Amino acid sequence: MSRVVYKTLVSAADKFVPSKLRPLWEHEAGPKTIFFWAPAFKWGLVIAGLGDLNRPVETLSIPQSVSLAATGLIWSRYSLVIIPKNYSLFAVNVFVAMTSLYQIGRAIKYEQAKKSKQ
Repeated sequence: MSRVVYKTLVSAADKFVPSKLRPLWEHEAGPKTIFFWAPAFKWGLVIAGLGDLNRPVETLSIPQSVSLAATGLIWSRYSLVIIPKNYSLFAVNVFVAMTSLYQIGRAIKYEQAKKSKQ
């Protein structure tokens, strides 16, 4: 059912896409495919990670940050070896990895400072 709705929406929008945007619209990783929408929605993880930069360091979860960083790095690599190359997937995963690696650094620095005080 949802596939039919999506195809109907794409067909309706197809008529309004300007000729200059046609190459993007028709691209193998363009808005007509999951290759476009999956990275678009994954930016929510980046936004959440940026929001966590103001989070108190003692509430950070190192295992969660490691998991997100590993996922970001693995999917960044994957996005460049698949066909078609998916640069939007690459970009979002680099940002997921960067925000997570920064959080890991904050958490480790906090743990070391806590140990040195004891």
